[in-house]
Amino acid sequence: MGNNTDTATSNQLATGLSLSDWSDVLQAEGHPKFRSKQITQWLYEKRVSDFAGMTNLSQPMRDWLDDNYTIDALSTVRVTGSEDTTRKFLFRLADNRLVETVLIPASQALFGEKSDRRTICVSSQVGCAYACKFCASGLAGFTRNLTAGEIVSQVLKVEAESGESIQNIVFMGMGEPLANIRNLTKALEILNAEWGVNIGARRMTVSTSGLAPQIEKLAKIPIQIRLAISLHGATDEVREQIMPVNKKYPIGRLFQALEAWREQKKQKITFEYILIDGVNDSLDQAKVLVSRCRSMNAKVNLIPYNTVEGLQWERPPEAQQQAFLEVLTSAGIQATLRKEKGHDISAACGQLRLQQETAEGKIEKAASGS
Repeated sequence: MGNNTDTATSNQLATGLSLSDWSDVLQAEGHPKFRSKQITQWLYEKRVSDFAGMTNLSQPMRDWLDDNYTIDALSTVRVTGSEDTTRKFLFRLADNRLVETVLIPASQALFGEKSDRRTICVSSQVGCAYACKFCASGLAGFTRNLTAGEIVSQVLKVEAESGESIQNIVFMGMGEPLANIRNLTKALEILNAEWGVNIGARRMTVSTSGLAPQIEKLAKIPIQIRLAISLHGATDEVREQIMPVNKKYPIGRLFQALEAWREQKKQKITFEYILIDGVNDSLDQAKVLVSRCRSMNAKVNLIPYNTVEGLQWERPPEAQQQAFLEVLTSAGIQATLRKEKGHDISAACGQLRLQQETAEGKIEKAASGS
């Protein structure tokens, strides 16, 4: 397992600085404050790939920027396309580590809602320390947090590579976003701001395995983002089989944090629930889930398990999936059974990264403690 560090490059990523950050940096260096707005315009509106393209800045200033900052943090290793037009990008970072980003087509049901807008699923960490039992992200352990600039750069890079405009962002890729809350909140600021990428707050969803104290911290940021909870079990007994984090933050503590969230935010909470055959797909679990949803006025996104090489879970038969859904909807709970996307390109979190790093000899078996 690598060091837990937020530093990936010798030069700081330009895409990790806010308008006020640039103002402070430039003033400290003796540059005019108004240049900060020009720089952010070049970065987020005009999307230049190098500082030489910032033609309304002086040459000495462009040279100084080039000596101290980097714009393009990611290099593309692989792009895989699915029959359903889902595209998965495997990016190499400056320290040679790999992260995955997924571009999801319009019309897919996400969080129980149909969308006519393209959605990007971004990563927040290299690997993951939370070891959810259905997920490939943690199979090789945790390496480090992504910087704010690396998070933002995923959005910019996918737009550049695909030629498509992204209107929705979900933080559901590799890693636990709230375990990287400092860099996450900085990235949210840059992605949301008018001077930044300018994506509406209600079009950004943060998904968490249930880090209760961090949920309470995130509730206090002045951006009306959405929250999704990886619940995957309606009782502590079942959830602990799937989500080790439940031992530290059991359902009672998690729901206490969700009450705090509801006091601050207006949007409905979404419960993500991966259906795993013989583990959490019983109708008894569905009935308990109904009461959980009612207590929070939450909606449910049911997701048939996406097979991961090296894990033993299986998805329930379609009839059982439908029966589980029927328990929820007949009780008046807003619930959707997600149509599978990207199964043919290993779209589950972490699979491409695990395959690539194993092939490159960087990852030994997780049991070795690497």
